[in-house]
Amino acid sequence: MNRWGKQVGAVLLAGSLLLGGVLVSDVVQGPQKAYADEVQRNVVSVVGKGELSIKPDIVYLSIAVDTTAATAQEAQKSNAAKISKITALLKDTWKIADKDIQSTQFYVQPNYSYTEKEGQKVKGYNANHTLMVAYRDLAKVGELLDAAASAGANNIGNVRFAVEDPSTLEAQVIEKAMSNAGVKAGAIAKAAGRTLGQVLTVSQNDGNTTPVYFEQNVKMMSTADSAAGTAVQPGEVKVSTQLSVMYELK
Repeated sequence: MNRWGKQVGAVLLAGSLLLGGVLVSDVVQGPQKAYADEVQRNVVSVVGKGELSIKPDIVYLSIAVDTTAATAQEAQKSNAAKISKITALLKDTWKIADKDIQSTQFYVQPNYSYTEKEGQKVKGYNANHTLMVAYRDLAKVGELLDAAASAGANNIGNVRFAVEDPSTLEAQVIEKAMSNAGVKAGAIAKAAGRTLGQVLTVSQNDGNTTPVYFEQNVKMMSTADSAAGTAVQPGEVKVSTQLSVMYELK
């Protein structure tokens, strides 16, 4: 073959390889894209919700003492005496374990007054000590709060009823959420003239099955202000979760 013939052959070979590359690309990418589009058109995504309403088995009580005095030392000393009395009451009379009594806040801070003549001046000090108490005899919560008030607690609130171990309910609430997702997806498939296929993906939206606490603020002044004791109703707590579920459509 002469030189001219070799050059022509090389050009034709290069053209064949280029053409082959384009054809291979079309063969590989075309079906993949078509398959992706097909999958996209044949799925349905829904959010399933599961919820349980149950009776609580524990209550968390915020019991605090606020004390005001002329000096920081006096405020702190007076506050400490009252908290000590309340803590002894909780442990000795109400048989509440050490692990169920926790100090969540303590501070001593000045109280200020202001006048145009004298400007800002310290007018006494305020001390606060707050205890978080876990208690399991829910029928006696009101009695416990009255006893704490009589012992010197003057800032009581944020009564939270809960389930102490919500993990025991996780499987139940997830099953309810999955069932709810299936009902929704089935209704959508039927309305579209399709049938529901297998589950493709599942994810838990909130990752949280912690109870939604019922909160009740209880403001205690003095048991002498009322002939009746404090009444606190536990009601029910809710455990909930959400699942995002993708189904195949047939």
